[in-house]
Amino acid sequence: MAATATIPLVGPGLQTGYMLPWGSSLVGLWWLEREDQMPAEGSNGFRVFRCGMTGVQAVVARSDHHFARHTHDQFGIGVIVTGAQKSASGRGPVEAGPGDVITVNPGEVHDGAPIGDEGRVWQMLYFDPDVIAGAVADIRQGGPGDLEFADPVLRQPPHALMMRQLFAAMTTEQTGVALHRQELLLKLLAEVMREAQAPASIPLGIRAARQRIDDDPATEITLADLANLAGLSQFQLLRAFDRAMGLTPHAYLLQRRIQLARRLIADGVELAQAASASGFSDQSHMTRIFRRSFGLSPGLYARALR
Repeated sequence: MAATATIPLVGPGLQTGYMLPWGSSLVGLWWLEREDQMPAEGSNGFRVFRCGMTGVQAVVARSDHHFARHTHDQFGIGVIVTGAQKSASGRGPVEAGPGDVITVNPGEVHDGAPIGDEGRVWQMLYFDPDVIAGAVADIRQGGPGDLEFADPVLRQPPHALMMRQLFAAMTTEQTGVALHRQELLLKLLAEVMREAQAPASIPLGIRAARQRIDDDPATEITLADLANLAGLSQFQLLRAFDRAMGLTPHAYLLQRRIQLARRLIADGVELAQAASASGFSDQSHMTRIFRRSFGLSPGLYARALR
């Protein structure tokens, strides 16, 4: 059994310590639920970090939240620090506990729930697809093909150690570490990414309906519009889309809208403008979906990136 230490996390509602394996990276954990950073909300606290590499975001979270089915438009890799969770991922149902590395690919439908009553603490790095594409091209030395995270959970301690080291290198405010973080990123990806599998066949009509949403998620569209594109009845479209995509057309549209809103907010767009530009009826609607998908409010997310 790994040695553990009780490490108190400072902040409202965090009077007790977590039992963490020696060597666990705690960069930024003390920021969780600080009054000047975010409100205390039961057993939940999220912190988004600026990273020293463009196209990368870091998150430290403590949560007992049950995340409904959703997707990300980024690659994600992280490590469970304490607690455990279960998830129905695009690669099958999985469970992850302390020291396990967790991954997600862009567009992969997944959910997440704690195992037990204590919630879980995790660190996560999210990479824009072009960051991963550049790294993969280097790893493959210009060879054809793509790589993906093949395993939703990795239980090898060396992978967890590399992940914690990469998280620390990405979030440190020290100068002169660019070379180190680039080395760590390439080494970790080379270890955990595998040849991308051919995607499951999606019927032509469903691809047309999905493409319509992807092309302009902010514009209002009806189920009848999508059914006409697919050459199906509305009920047939609803069932076939859910079966192929793992989400209903409306749920898929909301995911594309909230991903667009996240990118706009990250680019510095004001919240009300981001809500309107991404197709939400108002800022409060965007906020509800943002919280449901990412675990924190868009206002906190925006402030973390300023």
